Amino acid sequence: MTLLGTAEGPSCYSRLVNDWICGDYVADRRQEIVDATVQHLGITVVSVLVGLAIAFPLALLARRLPRLESTVLAVTTGIYTVPSLALFPLLVPFTGLTATTVVIGLALYALTILVRSLLEGLRAVPDEVRESATGLGYGRGGLLLKVELPLALPVVMAGLRVATVSTVALTTVGSLVAYGGLGNLIKDGVLTNFRAELFTASVLCIVLAVLLDAVLVVVQRVLTPWTRGARA
Repeated sequence: MTLLGTAEGPSCYSRLVNDWICGDYVADRRQEIVDATVQHLGITVVSVLVGLAIAFPLALLARRLPRLESTVLAVTTGIYTVPSLALFPLLVPFTGLTATTVVIGLALYALTILVRSLLEGLRAVPDEVRESATGLGYGRGGLLLKVELPLALPVVMAGLRVATVSTVALTTVGSLVAYGGLGNLIKDGVLTNFRAELFTASVLCIVLAVLLDAVLVVVQRVLTPWTRGARA
């Protein structure tokens, strides 16, 4: 942390003052904060999308072969219990000290929520709806894409929201390999007792989580207009 001061007195983020809330810090380190926020957002979004891409076929496999469901759920839950302090170093020999290491780790953590929400969403589709769609000539693929998935969206989106907010928090752990977005600032703030840096980065993490959750709510309402009518 840099010792700064002016003729009027020390800066609010100097070692002499070290305030939690400091506008000078935000103004002076704006680019650093913006870069960390953009990196945090990018890693979070890519991780969730990769996790969703992996979870979707796993959920379909578990539904198609019920005897494998417990295995799929056990494996995805087991991965979630692996501490990030252990998982990221295990990935480093294969992916190096890169953002890819963080994305893979976070995508694996998201599986436990996404696989379950996909399974529960598909199960929530009434059997009579499937039978009616089959009677109308829908094949297996058409039934899934045009009937089951749209009806499963409310449950799936609820799981996606939880996974996204969780990933925003977990992204900070990427600071272990120098790709933690705002987590890099949080880590530095803790190590140097830099209160303004620690507080600002923590608040921005919360803001990111709230904004992404709000975006997903809007997306859900756009994709499921019939649910608005049902609530009304």
